[in-house]
Amino acid sequence: MSIVAELWAFLRTRKKLWLLPIIVTLLIVGVLLVFAQGSALAPFIYTLF
Repeated sequence: MSIVAELWAFLRTRKKLWLLPIIVTLLIVGVLLVFAQGSALAPFIYTLF
């Protein structure tokens, strides 16, 4: 959790809060791809990208 706190402190002090939605979206897509690799949903998710 220290990485998240450090990232938040960096974004807040550098006034780069506009990066937060991009980071969250990338994390969600990454988690979705990792969990969908072995499931039956994989063909449907890969067609999105």
